[in-house]
Amino acid sequence: MNGDVRLGRTDPDHDPLGYRTLFMLELASRYYDGASNLGEEILKRDQIYPETALISQFETGAIDAAIAYRSMAIERDYEYIALPDRIDLSNPSHEEAWYSTVSYSLPTGHEIEGGPISYGSTIRNAGDAALSVFAAQSTGTYLDEHGFVSRGEFPAYAGNVPQRVKRATDRPSESQSRRKARSAESSSAVIADSAGPI
Repeated sequence: MNGDVRLGRTDPDHDPLGYRTLFMLELASRYYDGASNLGEEILKRDQIYPETALISQFETGAIDAAIAYRSMAIERDYEYIALPDRIDLSNPSHEEAWYSTVSYSLPTGHEIEGGPISYGSTIRNAGDAALSVFAAQSTGTYLDEHGFVSRGEFPAYAGNVPQRVKRATDRPSESQSRRKARSAESSSAVIADSAGPI
């Protein structure tokens, strides 16, 4: 990377985006011919910002580029570089052969293994108003508009999920077909994201 470009990222010891940045760069080093040790070549300690400050550093011009979640770029209408799904931690089908081959050791000694970026959603009170909001924010276009894409096999349920909640998130078959067609773009579990530069 050109030394004139000021890059921002988050701290892998304190933020999942930080260690996912390292995963993404290690996977990119394997994916692209002639791109060995990208992390060592690109990353420096003075590039680290808290996740809450990363985008503001970009917006004010303190940094020229940031490694962030795709949703962070889309929400702000920023251009971003879409990476292959073997690199961007978005596709569960690459978990075993690609994502799980990278890891990071936290200062506590806990080892974080690479895997798809995914988010969960739950509801505490299954009243009509809450179910309506939950359905709107966990299905439909809301996710797409905010940089997330649901895979065709989701939502996935865990535990004793009330039938009212399942009915609220069941998608019409037309919506499922539309989502399956878009699923090649990038995502994972219930709601997904990917890591990459903006």
